[in-house]
Amino acid sequence: MKHDIHTVKKAINGDARAFEELLFQEEKMLYYKALWYVGTKEDSLDVIQETACKAFLAIGHLQKPEYFSTWLFKILIRECYKLLKKREQIVPYEEHELLKRLDQKQEKEIESFHLSEALSKLKSSYQTSIILFYYHDLSIQDISDVMEKPVGTVKTYLRRAKKQLKIELERSYKLNERIS
Repeated sequence: MKHDIHTVKKAINGDARAFEELLFQEEKMLYYKALWYVGTKEDSLDVIQETACKAFLAIGHLQKPEYFSTWLFKILIRECYKLLKKREQIVPYEEHELLKRLDQKQEKEIESFHLSEALSKLKSSYQTSIILFYYHDLSIQDISDVMEKPVGTVKTYLRRAKKQLKIELERSYKLNERIS
């Protein structure tokens, strides 16, 4: 979301009302992204509260006001991961969420099921990198910041994840052809 740079600069300079205005503009995005990651309304609201608190305390360090949304989203994802680590879970992606992204044609639903199944077999770091890159359209640099890993590591995760997904999908299709 594009924000008024003047409002962001006011927030950076300590204007609490400007910061609150920016948060109100982002509230839907924050809620739905948090809900997608943590799965429950209560946890989502907890994560958003932590995100808002940390963002308010750190807004003075934001160097590029035009990247306020990206910066806030990174804080949100880190908070989601902290909550998931507390629960010892991996990034949730629901099969129905993947299906919603595709047309409701049966052939695509089957493909989505295979993709969901293949994703579930990946290591959590590979899952995270794939989901952030393909479903949230984050750049490799942004994923690196969110995961707190070097850019080269994220590239390796993506390359290995795609390779494993290909193997799993081919295996799944071969099994499906034998059954049919």
